[in-house]
Amino acid sequence: MGQNRVVVGCQWGDEGKGKIVDLLAAKADVIARFQGGANAGHTIVVGDIKYVLHLIPSGIIHPGKICYIGNGVVLDPFGFKEELDFLTEKNIDYTGRLFVSPAANLVMPYHKLIDAAEEKKRGTGSIGTTARGIGPAYVDKVARHGIRVIDLLSPDRLRERLDLQKVLKEKYLADSDDERADLDLIFRQLMEMADLFRELTVDVSLKLQQADSEGKSILFEGAQGALLDVDLGTYPFATSSNTTVGGALTGLGVGTKMIDQTVGVVKAYTTRVGAGPFPTELEGPIGEELRRAGGEFGASTGRPRRCGWLDLVILRHAVRINGVDSIAITKLDVLDGFDEIKVCTAYQLDGKELTEVPLDMADLVRVKPIYRTFPGWKSETTGVTSFDLLPEKARDYLSFVADDLKVAILLISTGAKRRETIFV
Repeated sequence: MGQNRVVVGCQWGDEGKGKIVDLLAAKADVIARFQGGANAGHTIVVGDIKYVLHLIPSGIIHPGKICYIGNGVVLDPFGFKEELDFLTEKNIDYTGRLFVSPAANLVMPYHKLIDAAEEKKRGTGSIGTTARGIGPAYVDKVARHGIRVIDLLSPDRLRERLDLQKVLKEKYLADSDDERADLDLIFRQLMEMADLFRELTVDVSLKLQQADSEGKSILFEGAQGALLDVDLGTYPFATSSNTTVGGALTGLGVGTKMIDQTVGVVKAYTTRVGAGPFPTELEGPIGEELRRAGGEFGASTGRPRRCGWLDLVILRHAVRINGVDSIAITKLDVLDGFDEIKVCTAYQLDGKELTEVPLDMADLVRVKPIYRTFPGWKSETTGVTSFDLLPEKARDYLSFVADDLKVAILLISTGAKRRETIFV
């Protein structure tokens, strides 16, 4: 039987999951995306070519791999079409290799209009949304009046459901001159894409079960990170879906027996985009240097990421709620130039020391990180492909992290390119 793996982010997203999925996809037969939408960007560098995918599984870059988009994803049909065109432009043939669940809800243009309007209303209490319409699309899904992929194959049903939106969202759509509020235009545009989706729509849950029974290896790909999970993350500063391993089960319609290993992706330091608590954030020169050295700007939005030292407290939380078996550590090379490197091992809150996240996640804005300081290795690790060839101080740093989390290190990324990787 093939080995099935789930890849999850262990921080606030942007951990480098795109490269990890790309590497692990080489050993998988099937790659399936289980949640999120175009608010996440996975970056893969092959040779001198950079690919940024927001919806289509990263495994599509590998010839012959079968890729699925599950029901847990909210799919922007227009963004999806742009990615298909991008693949064609790059001479990547997805014919017969890419499929979509009929139950995936669609992100519509009016969702983006609503997203921006609601974020503006929050004022100083804004949550830092990407304004890609993800939250409003999930709201419609849970309220049971969302529009799904399968609706594109039934014009009468699609028209009926768009008419319902006109009533439900009157305060946003009525008298608006924004074309994103023009439901007649949206209907016509979607009808032009109907044939495309007719060819790609399959029962993803069934296909995955069949692949598993045939002994094929499946890689389950998520977006964002565990601390952005709508239930288990820093709510309300979170995304609108389950970014954790549970999201893989519900987002693809598979059972627990189909998962053999959970791989957690951990950046060698910590970053966050948008608002929300960040205990180890560095706002001075060190934070700026991390951002510069790591190229920390969002793949989807271009926004500068907030940067800080590695936080073992949030990582313990992520490892526990995901049942992480092994970790992939990314961007180790970004730390090469620092004289000393700190790791948060606990928090201080109201005179007490905490080694786990507080009961009330809102208290993360009040905690004071307790650090352990490591000497920097001051030596280039970019492109190193053997653990034994890493500087001793870098090995000590990595071993400390793995020992604390009680997990094995699966691989270490020492650069953006595929070959710049250590398999442990």
